Amino acid sequence: MIVIHATKKLRDRVRADPPTADEDSTGRLGNWYANALFVRPQLALFVNETTLVPLLTPLAPAAGLLDRFPAALGELLAAHRLPRAFIDRELAAADELRLAPTANRSVLGVMNEFAYLARHYLRDTQIPRELLDVSLELAQTPTSPLRDRHGFPDRELQAFAAEHAL
Repeated sequence: MIVIHATKKLRDRVRADPPTADEDSTGRLGNWYANALFVRPQLALFVNETTLVPLLTPLAPAAGLLDRFPAALGELLAAHRLPRAFIDRELAAADELRLAPTANRSVLGVMNEFAYLARHYLRDTQIPRELLDVSLELAQTPTSPLRDRHGFPDRELQAFAAEHAL
C-alpha cells in the first residue's frame, strides 16, 4: 500500500478510503504527496517524500486518478532507468492506494516550487511537451531539503535505489 498525502483541493476531487492510524506505505520509496494544478489541461503533481522526485499526470477524470497512478509511477521509474526489480516492488506496493491529509511542510514547499516551474515549462514552448519529459526535467531541479545529500531529486532517487537494491 502507498499513502498519498494530498492537498484538500485534490482530496475533494478524488474520493478514496482514508488510511487508518496504523497504516503506512509499504513501498521502499514511502509516502507520496499530491496536488491539483489548475492549468489546461488540469494536472496532478505527485512528489515522493523520500527523494522529492516529481511526477505529472493528467487529473481528469479525477475519479480515476488513483487507478492511473501505478502505471504513471512505473513509467517514471523506468524513465529514470531504475532496476526492474526495484520498479516491480514499488508497483506491487501500489496495488492499494490511500489518500491522507498533508503532513510535511517541507515537501509542500518543494511541491509548490515544482508547480510553478511546471506551469512555466508547459506554457513557455510552442511544441506540446510530454508530461513525463517535464517530470524528468523537474527532477533535475536542486532542492533545499536535499542540500546535505545529493542535491537533486533525480540523483537522490538513483542513490536511494542503489542503496535499497533487492
